[in-house]
Amino acid sequence: MRADRLLSILMLLQHRGRLTAAEIATELEVSKRTVLRDIEALSTSGVPVYTDRGRGGGISLIPGYRTDLTGLTLEETKALLSSGTGRIASPNFASAMRKVAAALPERHRAEASRASQRILIRPDGFAWPSPPEPHLVELQRAVIEGLRVRVLYNSRNADAHERILDPIGLVYAGAHWYLLAERDGTERTYRVSRIEELTVLTEPATRASEVDLESAFLVHWNSFRSSLPKVIVACMIRDDAWETLSGKSLRILEHEVEPDGWSRAELEFAEESSAIRALWAVGPGVIALAPQPIRDELATRAAETAAGYIGSACAPFW
Repeated sequence: MRADRLLSILMLLQHRGRLTAAEIATELEVSKRTVLRDIEALSTSGVPVYTDRGRGGGISLIPGYRTDLTGLTLEETKALLSSGTGRIASPNFASAMRKVAAALPERHRAEASRASQRILIRPDGFAWPSPPEPHLVELQRAVIEGLRVRVLYNSRNADAHERILDPIGLVYAGAHWYLLAERDGTERTYRVSRIEELTVLTEPATRASEVDLESAFLVHWNSFRSSLPKVIVACMIRDDAWETLSGKSLRILEHEVEPDGWSRAELEFAEESSAIRALWAVGPGVIALAPQPIRDELATRAAETAAGYIGSACAPFW
C-alpha cells in the first residue's frame, strides 16, 4: 500500500539520515521511479524533504525535523522488539522494528537502535526444513535484555548437553532461527529448534556493546558450508528446470547452453543426499551424467515409481 510505503520512507530518512533514491528503492523493493514519485508526494503533503543532486547527494529531511508516531517509552519499545510468537520471523517484523526505533524520542533512539541490531532476518539458511521453535520468545527477550541463558542443546552429532550461553543475537535464515552466542569465550551458532530446554538467567551476558550481526553470521555460515562434504554432478538440464535446480546447488562450476532447450552443466552440492534430493525434485527436467552412484539412485527411484503405474489398475473412487 502506498500509505505504508510513504511512512516507511519517512522512517528510513529519520533513522538513517541522507539516502539515495536507489538505496531507498532497494530497501523497500520498489523501483527508483516509484521512490521519486513518493518523495514528491511527501513534499507536497508538507513533509520537509529535499534532494541534493550530484556526487555525494541524496534525499534527506530538514535538520531537526522529527515526527513522533508513538508514545512508547524505551522499555516498552524494547519489550515490543523482544515479543512475539514463532511466526514473528518475517521481513515485516524487521520493518516494524525499524519504524518503532525511528519513532522514538531522540534520547532513546540510540539504545533502541542497538537493541534492534540483535536480530537479523535473512532469506537463506544452513539447511531445511523448519521444525517448531518453542523457546524463541524467551530467547528474544534474553537477547534484547542482554541476559545469560542455560540451555539443553541437542546437536547434530551428539546427545543433548547443558550449556551456559551469552547471547549475542538472533538470525532468521532459510526458515530457521539461529542463536549467535558465546560459550567459554568462543563465539558459536546454535539452531533454536534444537534447544530442548531453556532458562533465562538473571545475570547479564558478557558481550560487546555493539554488534555487526550480518558479518558475524556470514563468518559462521561460510565456515559451515566449507565444512560440508562436496559432490560435483555433471548433468543435462532442461531450460525450465535450470533456475530451480541451480538455485539448490552450492556453486555452478560450468554452464553451457545447448540450442535444443537444454544446458550442459556441472553443479556442486553439499553431500550426495542433497544432490539426489535436488535432482529428483525436478524429475524429467534433468538427466544426471555423473557420478555413477547418483545416476544409479535416480534410475532406481524412477523405475520403482514407474512400476507403480505400469500394468496396474486402480478402481475409481466414484
